[in-house]
Amino acid sequence: MSDRGTLDVAILGAGIAGSCMAILMARRGWKVALIDRRTFPRHKVCGEFLSPEAVDSLIALGLGDCLQSLGPAVIGRARLILGNGASIIAPLPGPAWGISRYRLDKALHEEARLAGAEVVTETAVTAVGLANDGYELRTRRGSEAAAISSRTVIGAWGGNGRVPDFPDAVRRRPAPCPYMGIKMHVSGIEMDGDLELYFFEGGYLGLSSAGQGIVNAAALFDQRAFRQSPSAVIGWLKEAEARHPSLARRMEEALPLEESQAAIAPVRLYDAPLAWNGIPLIGDACVTIPPLCGDGMSMAIRSAQLCSESADLFLRGEATREQWRRDYEGAIARHFRGPLRWGRLLQRTAGHPAFSMLAATAASRLPGVVRQVVKATRLGKMNMPS
Repeated sequence: MSDRGTLDVAILGAGIAGSCMAILMARRGWKVALIDRRTFPRHKVCGEFLSPEAVDSLIALGLGDCLQSLGPAVIGRARLILGNGASIIAPLPGPAWGISRYRLDKALHEEARLAGAEVVTETAVTAVGLANDGYELRTRRGSEAAAISSRTVIGAWGGNGRVPDFPDAVRRRPAPCPYMGIKMHVSGIEMDGDLELYFFEGGYLGLSSAGQGIVNAAALFDQRAFRQSPSAVIGWLKEAEARHPSLARRMEEALPLEESQAAIAPVRLYDAPLAWNGIPLIGDACVTIPPLCGDGMSMAIRSAQLCSESADLFLRGEATREQWRRDYEGAIARHFRGPLRWGRLLQRTAGHPAFSMLAATAASRLPGVVRQVVKATRLGKMNMPS
């Protein structure tokens, strides 16, 4: 890192939540460093689906032109293909975008730099301690060690990030979790503006355009439903095809792009939100909404927005750290309680053996139910400060 003296904000984790936090805080004039132990850009397990709410938030953040330059695919509706062959059409409340995370993360990092933040990748934070009314971070990049002083630290390391010990943090021992996610890009499939979701015993798989002729295949599996676990991403995709004939036919002409393969486990779907644990947490470090809802990136952006407002007041001396904690925890509860409750109910229902029959019946007899369920899992509108 360059020598900038004491930082105002050190953000640990350079995904969507961390990048948006860096942009918001740097635009307010604070000295910001966005730090991640991994290399960027890289492929991640992600549906690569920017919901209408996420699109609106990024446009409000002033990133509309930047993201349009990436050539996103426009997605207008979701089509659920059930195990019994029935399909359910779920119109989206506005245009969604399909963008590769590889290109999206790169664009967000560039916007963070333009805002004045320093983006530091391939750098691990090995320890954090209290110092001079702030924090001292010990970092390592290869064989090079360094110390960084910062007035505040924000955790944005994702759901399974490596978490250093923080003063006042409480260690939680998570329960065993059977869910895993995989993702791979394919070519050779034509998409018509739909997000396609295929449900089968043990999980579901989504197909959506990521722009530039690429289709993203992303799936969530309950490993308890499989006697033998495949050893590679392509093996899991074949398992999904074997359990859903319509998906197998859809994938007949698909050409896998093997360099895009990624997997993650466990995927924690039902943990309670943890907005503050010694330091404020944003994105999946705070809470993960079931990916079936397709609004995870919107929630990551929203958590950064809510945290940035309270952080700004603290740095200006207009709020104490305790007030920051209370305000942020309360905001996370208010904004996320409804979508999380309905999203988790939908996730549990989708895994029930009778889901296909019940869903098809409800959709045919009560078409308004589909729209109401989609609405219940979304965040309400909130203006994003520039």
